[in-house]
Amino acid sequence: MTVGTHGRRTGSSVECATEKCSNMKSRRQLKSIIAGRIMLCVTIGCGLLVFVMIVGLYQRSRPILATKPLGELLFSSSWRPLQGEFGFLPFILGSLWVTILALLIAVPLCLLTSVYLSEYAHRYVRECTKPLIDLLAGIPSVVYGVWGVLVIVPLIKDRIAPFFGTYSAGYSVLAGGIVLAIMVIPVITHVSAEVFRSVPDDVREASLSLGATKWQTTKHVVLRKGMPGVIAAVVLGLSRAFGETMAVLMVAGNVAKSPTSIFDPAYPLPALIANNYGEMLSVPLYDSALLFGCLVLLIVVLSFNAAARVVLLRVQRRIQ
Repeated sequence: MTVGTHGRRTGSSVECATEKCSNMKSRRQLKSIIAGRIMLCVTIGCGLLVFVMIVGLYQRSRPILATKPLGELLFSSSWRPLQGEFGFLPFILGSLWVTILALLIAVPLCLLTSVYLSEYAHRYVRECTKPLIDLLAGIPSVVYGVWGVLVIVPLIKDRIAPFFGTYSAGYSVLAGGIVLAIMVIPVITHVSAEVFRSVPDDVREASLSLGATKWQTTKHVVLRKGMPGVIAAVVLGLSRAFGETMAVLMVAGNVAKSPTSIFDPAYPLPALIANNYGEMLSVPLYDSALLFGCLVLLIVVLSFNAAARVVLLRVQRRIQ
């Protein structure tokens, strides 16, 4: 009887322990499902924010779109709000001039810097340089703008423009491009260096074992493997450069005329919005026109990112 009773108690204990483990497993699964659903909802919400912004800006832009043809708004160079003329072409071209020039200056410097830091630099140099690059990324844009006004603008006016036999007040596409290039250098350099360091050492060693030099390995192996990441880094820099406001506003000149040279003043679209929104809203359609400019800016940035994503996928397929 004692043995039978002990056996039944042992069996009951095992059943209780099994039931308890099953309940704990069910609770863990339930928590995991709830956490997954919450994160899914948050992710969808973050993705929908872009579409919410587009819809909101479109609704506020409908008055100007109902009054003026889209082609006139995008391709007209006449900007006379008091006369009801809202041509955004000078501002779009000004943004493109400044952004492209900034990337032409920044991308080669960033690529060479990131290659050196990941492949050639001593660990001590790398550790000392990384905080400095991060510090550049954390400096407020207004500080870059002030520095551009005090250093870059006089340099262009007194040195660079006379060297090329032309006149410039200093507030120009070139000034905006130089300041923007300095601002995007930390972003592109940091991401590119991390991408190059993520390339497996086995790939480098295999290349070196076949007789390739350090530079040949870097050129044909590291750069090839890291090219998708470099493209992503350039896109990040492009997005920041195209949407930058304060620094460009202070050094670009802000003249509503399409630039024809890097020494001409420019009026980028973000500077137009920052300069005028809230000040001349008594003018009919002015509020709607500025919000249409915001919509154009958002669509252009999204288009750049979509195009870069397509290029990135093609590069990845070619590498694979």
